[in-house]
Amino acid sequence: MATYRSILMKILKILLLLIVLLLVAGIGFLKYSGAWSALFPSSEHDTVAPVLPEDLGSPALLVFSKTNGFRHEEGITGGSKALAEIAVSYNWSLYATENGAVFNTTNLAHFDAVVFLNASGDMLSTPQEQAFQGWMEAGGGWLGIHAAGDGSHAGWQWYMDNLVGAEFTAHPMKPQFQNALVVVEGSNHPVMQEVPHSWDHVEEWYSWASSPREHGFNILATVDEKSYSPVQKFLGQERDLHMGDHPIVWSNCVGLGRSVYAAMGHKAEAFAKPEFRQILENSLLWMIEPAKEDCRN
Repeated sequence: MATYRSILMKILKILLLLIVLLLVAGIGFLKYSGAWSALFPSSEHDTVAPVLPEDLGSPALLVFSKTNGFRHEEGITGGSKALAEIAVSYNWSLYATENGAVFNTTNLAHFDAVVFLNASGDMLSTPQEQAFQGWMEAGGGWLGIHAAGDGSHAGWQWYMDNLVGAEFTAHPMKPQFQNALVVVEGSNHPVMQEVPHSWDHVEEWYSWASSPREHGFNILATVDEKSYSPVQKFLGQERDLHMGDHPIVWSNCVGLGRSVYAAMGHKAEAFAKPEFRQILENSLLWMIEPAKEDCRN
């Protein structure tokens, strides 16, 4: 009997160890994939502003990638590299941070454009949101990339109404990433200069409840839904994500400010695509070195 109990205890210990290892591995995978913060979103807001570099020149670009929601680590890495290269090519200063307390009137006054690089979730406190809103409406420039337009921003109504303009619904699964045809619509807009009329792009394609066109946003590019499968397959269920009119790049005038949202950018490879890279470069040029004409031209 004692031998039987001893064997049983050893088996239980081994099983317990396996369970612990599986839990640790599961948590590690969730954090590595970025899903941990989506399952357990944070509402923590930074309170101490970062000290900006003394040699921060002008024009200056602020790259913000705080993630209190899903974290696109690969996209943030690839996007940071691409934006830094663009800044160097134009001799712009660039400051990257995940500290939301940078959004105050003093710090924002140093920047000509802000990029939300896969920033997600409840990132900013109400005073920080208000500081950004005032800066934007006074003539700032905002470039939102991929997760900057997902459903994790629903609590910030001004942001949704003025910068995103559409309610995120879902993206395809099985397969999650698909090659699709991107078609330029606003070929005369500064953001689309030197961008080909159409090109293939592999992406996690977002869908929205309705087109931002319906809310007055200027559509610059769409994705051809016939070129991929806008269907989410999950746990044996299928969800139709067809929109018909399916924009993926659009702009808006916010007071005296200029905004562009681009739905691409989940993976690092997206930022190596010359067409997407050109859109990012053009967007920043449109914001940092704007022509005297009205924003909508």
